[in-house]
Amino acid sequence: MTERDDLDLLAGEYVLGTLDTAERAAVAARRQREPDLDAAITAWERRLAPLAETIAPVEAPASLFPSILGRLDGGTDSLVPLLERRLRRWRMAALGAGALAAGLALFALTPSLRNPAQPGNFVAVLQKDAASPAFIVSVNVEARSLTIRPVAARPQPNKSYELWLVNDKLPGPRSLGVIGDRPFTVEKARLSSVPEQVVQQAVLAVTLEPEGGSPSGQPTGPILYSGTLVQATP
Repeated sequence: MTERDDLDLLAGEYVLGTLDTAERAAVAARRQREPDLDAAITAWERRLAPLAETIAPVEAPASLFPSILGRLDGGTDSLVPLLERRLRRWRMAALGAGALAAGLALFALTPSLRNPAQPGNFVAVLQKDAASPAFIVSVNVEARSLTIRPVAARPQPNKSYELWLVNDKLPGPRSLGVIGDRPFTVEKARLSSVPEQVVQQAVLAVTLEPEGGSPSGQPTGPILYSGTLVQATP
């Protein structure tokens, strides 16, 4: 990956909200003095902004306003800024829930966003549930190229995350390698013998293994995250 790719990935994490508080504050400070980072963040915000228009309005319960009034000591003068702040948070929460999967797909294909997608390109979000994305995967099944990037998965002491390709047409789960804390591309040799359709229809799963990976060549730890491939379109 180039330095520009790293910058673009950092900007994507900032806009998607996957950074912790300290990391986000550091990026916000860098943004003020690094024009390239500021431009990358602005570009991500522009890409994701249309998703806000897809969120249906939600009417607050009739009891909400009297309840808020009853809790305030300062009267209605202090109510307006409070409601404005809460409204902004509600909108951002709704946008985040609705846009996360789409945003992560964009995030996974950052370089491809600058060029038309090819028919063989697929993406997957590996997660425990809809609110817990851990890794993003981009695959070109024709070239047998797979890249995985950590999103929110945290390193575990004396343990390693390992990626597996699972399909009933294979003799068993096939290891695609140990996942570090940086993006990595799976060696082509690991996928070259797997038919294209099997790759497309497979489940990608991440287990927690002893440090360095499974000693047996088969999963020994629990499956923490999984996902299936979806074709990327222009």
